[in-house]
Formats: sequence, C-alpha cells, structure tokens
Amino acid sequence: MDAQAAQRAHYNRIAADYEVHYDDPWSRRFRDQFIDARLLDGIDLRGRQVLEAMCGSGLTTQGLLARGAEVTGLDISEACIESFQRRWPTCRTARASLDQAGLASESFDVVVVVGGLHHLQPDINPSIDEVHRLLKPGGWFAFFEPHVGSIPDLFRQQWYKRDLMFARNEAAIDLAELKRANADRFEFVRESYGGNLGFLFVFNSMVFRIPQRLKPWYSPAMLRLEGMLGRLQGKRSACFVICQWRKK
Repeated sequence: MDAQAAQRAHYNRIAADYEVHYDDPWSRRFRDQFIDARLLDGIDLRGRQVLEAMCGSGLTTQGLLARGAEVTGLDISEACIESFQRRWPTCRTARASLDQAGLASESFDVVVVVGGLHHLQPDINPSIDEVHRLLKPGGWFAFFEPHVGSIPDLFRQQWYKRDLMFARNEAAIDLAELKRANADRFEFVRESYGGNLGFLFVFNSMVFRIPQRLKPWYSPAMLRLEGMLGRLQGKRSACFVICQWRKK
C-alpha cells in the first residue's frame, strides 16, 4: 500500500471517533479560544477564498465562516469529505491529497491546516510546494502542528510508536527546517507556542481514551489552567506551534 492509500485508509478508519472527540462542546471551546483565535488573528477573511486543507469533517469551518470566508474543504478521505459535505452544504469540496490538490494555481487568499502536516511525514515539502502554488501573491498560510524540540514531543515520539491509533509515519514538524527550506518563498509573520493540560485532556480526549461523559466534570478547570499556564510557556514546554506565513 502506498503512502497516500495508507493515509486515506487511516482517516477513513478513525473519522467517526475523531468527530465525536474533537467536536464536542468542550473541544470546540478549546479550539475557539486557543487555536482559531491565534491561527486567524489579523487575517481579514471577509469575502476571501479559503482552502481548509486536510479538513476532516470541517471542525475549523465554523470559525472561518463566522469570519466571512468562502470555504473549500480538501481531504484525502472519502468518509471525511462526505461528513464535511453534510455539515457544510454551502461550502465547496475536493477529495485529494494536499500535495496533489488538483485545484487552480493562485486561486486562494488563505490556506489553513489544523493538525495535518505532521501526518505527511517524512516529506512535507511537496505539500508546502502545493500550498505555495495555490496561494495568490500575498496570500496567507496558517497552520497548527506539534513541533520538534519540545519536551512533550519526547513523550509523543514514544506514544506514536506504541499506539495503533496513529499512522506509522506521524511525527512532529521540524519548523526550523521548514523555514529554512521556504525562506525565499514565504514571509514568516507570526509564531506562537501553546498547549498544556487542556490540550492534552480536553482537546485530545480521544488519544487518552477518556469517555465523553467525564469531560463536563473536569474540562472547565482544565481550560482555566490552559490559559494560566499558557502565559508561561515557550517552545520547550509547549505541545504545539501556531504559524502564519505569507507568500512573497
């Protein structure tokens, strides 16, 4: 089985459980406050063409639409695209891998990826090439990913090896290397780090197999701690990085 077929099969397999755990009210609250607010900060989406790449069932879509975006969802998984179409019937869709999207060049003002690039290892560069091709000059590439060089990533590496929920190729992104490879094509506008207790036990309840019925009991405290601890975090202690790049 080639890499794309394996990726498609993996997402088809986990799609239903993923939606349950990442689209409950507490996960949405985490996403709104700690991901979307920073991911989209300062980017004017009103009337803009936005590609939600590796979109899954469209968990970032509501935040994009609320900010006035015209959204196209792109995903390699049939199950994810079918779910996206049911949830967001006014949005366009394309079923393809990010590195071979098959969409028109310079047709998007913004490309957004939330937690997708680390599924493309070991070679993310073809997908970055495609993002660059799809963006209009001055267009934004905004993404959220686990990153190398952090203490949480040391634990993540071991977890990926042992947990069958994860595909064998998953690994945190090397942001320094990605920036080095793309310095002539993108301006690196913003970079922020975050993710602690709320990220682990509220947003990633699926990873830890936490029953949904328990989340209302502990999530309020975890979200408060996420905000408090997040003020003290840097690259070494954070679980993720949020980046905004702009095409030159």
